[in-house]
Order: sequence, then C-alpha cells, then structure tokens
Amino acid sequence: MDYRIEEKAAFQIAGLSYEVSCKDGQNFIVIPKLWEAFNQSEAPAELYAKGDGAIIGVCLDGQPDKETFTYMIATSVAANVADKEEKYTVRTVPAATWAIFTSTGPLPDSIQNVSRRIFQEWFPSTGYEHAGGPELEIYYEGDTCAEDYRSEVWIPILKKAATGV
Repeated sequence: MDYRIEEKAAFQIAGLSYEVSCKDGQNFIVIPKLWEAFNQSEAPAELYAKGDGAIIGVCLDGQPDKETFTYMIATSVAANVADKEEKYTVRTVPAATWAIFTSTGPLPDSIQNVSRRIFQEWFPSTGYEHAGGPELEIYYEGDTCAEDYRSEVWIPILKKAATGV
C-alpha cells in the first residue's frame, strides 16, 4: 500500500454534518448518496472558495460501542474564516500523527477499497494502532470517475504498546 506518515497540528474544518449508521455496512451505502446530493448542490463551490483546495470527508465521534458516527463533508479553513462561519458546521480536527494512504481510481470504489485494506491488512502487519481520532478522506479537484483520480485516506495512529510475554 502506498502511504506516508506525517505529524500535523490541529486544524479547523467547516462543512455539512450528518449522523450515519455503520450497522450492517450502511455507511458504505449512505455516504455515497450524501456525496451525490452534495455534488448537485451549491456547497462544493462554496467550500472550495472557503478552503484550501480540497474537500474532506470526515468520520468523527465514532466509538466501538456505538452504531453511529458523525460524517462531515467539509474543507479545512483558516481560524479567521471558522470564527465567522454561519452557514456550515465548524469542528476542530486535533493534532495527530497520520498514516496517509493514496487511493487511485474512480470513486467511491477506490477509496472504499483502500479503507478496507487499511484495517484488514495494514494495521495487522505494522507496529501501529488507531489513535481513536477522526478519519479523513481527502478529495482533490478532478474527474472522480477517472482511472487516475487521486485521493487520500488519513488515519490517526499511535505506535503499539510493547507487550511483555
């Protein structure tokens, strides 16, 4: 898998917020529908104008014992923009060490496949574990149906604690 590890300071995002169920894989059905509605609205142009050139899908507030999480379609915004935001929900993504995975190919299949592989293959084969923070999908401008479309999945990570035997 193509990935890199980076430290990032906390940053603010502004966007649309939804409560999504992960029961029986509903998130893999509902989230693409949210994106379809988003892409047919005025929100993409508004968020691109406010942000840093990328639209972010953000999984927030997920807990192992909960069947739902908050999903945002947002953009990273400067503090002075976030302080004045009235139309969109503003949240802070905490500072973290991120494993950043590249996804190439048409959406949503390419990013869903990378996300599954991270948890099924990458985590079990590395010395890292999920840090418990938000997970990000970074979408750059371009043809999201193209075979060479590039997006990223950001997962907050920690080194696994050593276990004594």
